[in-house]
Amino acid sequence: MGGGHSVLVVDDEPSIRLLCRVNLELEGYRVLEAASLDEARRHLREDDVHVVLLDVHVGPDDGRELMTEIRSGWPSVGVALFSGTSGWETARTAGADAVIPKPFLLEQLTGAVARLAGAARV
Repeated sequence: MGGGHSVLVVDDEPSIRLLCRVNLELEGYRVLEAASLDEARRHLREDDVHVVLLDVHVGPDDGRELMTEIRSGWPSVGVALFSGTSGWETARTAGADAVIPKPFLLEQLTGAVARLAGAARV
């Protein structure tokens, strides 16, 4: 199902990254993890990333800062924002392709990734 697509999960919560990794790998995706924006930037530079799942709050940092960098440096990468506080309007104005509310259902996670991976070029 994953079709050779790589998904970068950017969240400072290890349990969220693990939940995403396990479920997305079961769907056939290659999953990369980042606990900080700097770690995410390194993956974007060094790995072939197709989809980014990005928390709005990554530790003390604002994930929307990385969203701006992705849009200018990697415009073909699909981005979904995880958010426990922000809604779709906030995500859309930040440039996100999708929003995944926290807490989320696994169907919301896998559905958003499948849609964004389908739009990405491998």
